[in-house]
Amino acid sequence: MIAVLNLAVEDVESQLASDPAAHVAVAVIAARSGTTEHHLRRMFASLAGMPLSEYVRRRRMAAAAAELVNAEDSLLTVAVRYGYGSTEAFGRAFRAVHGVSPGDVRRDGGPLRTQPRIRFHLTVEGSIPMDTRITTLPAIRLVGHATRVPLVHDGINPHIADHVASIEVQQTVRLKSLNDTEPSGVLGVSDDLDPDRTEGSECTFLHGVATTADPPEGLDVIEVPAGTWAVFRTEGPHPAALQEVWAATATTWFPSQPWRLRPGPEIVATLALDAEAATATCELWLPVEAG
Repeated sequence: MIAVLNLAVEDVESQLASDPAAHVAVAVIAARSGTTEHHLRRMFASLAGMPLSEYVRRRRMAAAAAELVNAEDSLLTVAVRYGYGSTEAFGRAFRAVHGVSPGDVRRDGGPLRTQPRIRFHLTVEGSIPMDTRITTLPAIRLVGHATRVPLVHDGINPHIADHVASIEVQQTVRLKSLNDTEPSGVLGVSDDLDPDRTEGSECTFLHGVATTADPPEGLDVIEVPAGTWAVFRTEGPHPAALQEVWAATATTWFPSQPWRLRPGPEIVATLALDAEAATATCELWLPVEAG
């Protein structure tokens, strides 16, 4: 996967060099690199600390800044060269990256926030083993109570906590009676996720269970086709231990395994919870396919 990401960066750089105004076709880059757009975006964002789209934007504006400092073309000429129809639109995009206007840079030479070219390297530590299994499930339904929430990377997501707290205990007991397949128990399901996993972007969160039966009326349903899953077991402080393993799947597990993410919901099954001690045993289910 590290080699694939570096090939993708080379493709981005080549496209920006040949035509800085052109749309960077991530799907084409992914196919040329031998992976999928979904997996490429998720791995890039996890390892680079920014979405691929943000990296492209910063690199484009870094090149534009160099032209403003070193060339004598008008601001409008530079704006058009980089895909903007007016100096105002170009100025907004430029300021969002550099914190100053194109005119300030042309006059003073800076300050600039230059985005260097990213190069990915794999550091193998292996000090913390990951408890993982691969399993294949038939088509299932995830049923329960769903809502839209913003993505939160660290700590408790208050929007999810409020949603779960609003569901009556009797409703959760009713849901448990419908569970007849893995993943077992009451689930936290994240679906319709932004491929870049941008913090604050919205996704669908469902508090529910997995079933193969037709659900009762009044419940939200996510249909999940048959497929393969990587299941990661976590134990410890909650939700910190779960979030650390979630991040480590991208930084440690996927780069060293012949699997890649495929589109689909990401599921957390809570097997045991000690609310007083704030600890839990969980299973993180990620949809995968052979890489």
